[in-house]
Amino acid sequence: MVEKRPLRLGVIGCGHWGPNHLRVFSELDRSEVLACADTNESRLAQIRQRFPRVSTTADYHDLLDNEEIDAVVIATPTDTHARIAKDALIAGKHVLVEKPICRTSAEASELLTIAESAKRVLMVGHVFVFNNGIRKLKELIQSGELGQIHYLDAIRTNLGPVRGDVNALFDLGTHDITIFNYLLDSTPVEVSAMGRCISQQSIEDVCFATLRYADGTLAHIHVSWMNPRKIRSVTAIGERKMAHWDDVNPDHTLMIYNKGFEEPPYYDSFGEFHYILRNADVHLPAIRRTEPLVNQAEAFLDWVIDGTPCNADAVEGLRVANVLEAATKSIQNNGAFCDVESVSTLVCKEATLPANQVCAPNSDATALKVSRDTHKATS
Repeated sequence: MVEKRPLRLGVIGCGHWGPNHLRVFSELDRSEVLACADTNESRLAQIRQRFPRVSTTADYHDLLDNEEIDAVVIATPTDTHARIAKDALIAGKHVLVEKPICRTSAEASELLTIAESAKRVLMVGHVFVFNNGIRKLKELIQSGELGQIHYLDAIRTNLGPVRGDVNALFDLGTHDITIFNYLLDSTPVEVSAMGRCISQQSIEDVCFATLRYADGTLAHIHVSWMNPRKIRSVTAIGERKMAHWDDVNPDHTLMIYNKGFEEPPYYDSFGEFHYILRNADVHLPAIRRTEPLVNQAEAFLDWVIDGTPCNADAVEGLRVANVLEAATKSIQNNGAFCDVESVSTLVCKEATLPANQVCAPNSDATALKVSRDTHKATS
């Protein structure tokens, strides 16, 4: 029996998240990182000092031209995702791209089509669907322990870091949209959003968004770079019980409240409250502590090596892009509800590349060489 060699990766972008991907994939048995790319030389110097066996370059095309590299991780600014991911897929590389997949649904649709044509994995870094606390919350919802979900509420705030390419909803809210879709196994039908530009023009530092799902469930998001408190929480209000997930609290990550309203067997007059409060125990389920980024990396390896897909695929990336695009239109229209389906720009699923320009999966064929241009990856 021939032993499988580790999957060989390159990391494009060595800013905030790139080094974390490099660390995780370097430590896993089934993968190794051969090279990384960034236009910032000081960042590359730090990578060389920390990971001396990893080669560095200022041009991400060097990674795409390297036939030894099977897959790339893209951890660059959102504006660059579509171009770099497209180049990587055409070059025959499997791709893990940080969230959000792209700026627009049109870009996401194109990437989805190219990935299908190239028969390559295109996974999105929706890291919170690999968080064990969120996974446990989904189990509670699916089992019916919480009862019918009335609404979800997410808060994701901190004082910085402020982004210069996308607003707080794209940067932070993407996580919560992904979590909501994951918990409800659904996609919102309409979105209302408002935001405020504080530190810079035309980029909202704080955003509030309300999502309505087809079954009537409401979900609310509050995201901000301008808040003195670091909060990462999701609250689920169910018909029977309520649950609160707090990613900042390592001891009480998930709390289940046996609280709610109950209808009494009788009441003396119509003026009395028809419902009484139920205030029972609070349960703290045991949550296995594993790093979500490691869980995500393992899922990517499972998909590429074993052909086992995961729910953080390009289809879900497109769905989130549709929601973000609808939210953007709502902000432009002073918070008016925007239909999510109306912004969807799904393209024909026919191959957009000639068959001889893409690699068959797991073949030894030479990948299509991507012509070098003046575009450079930044982090």
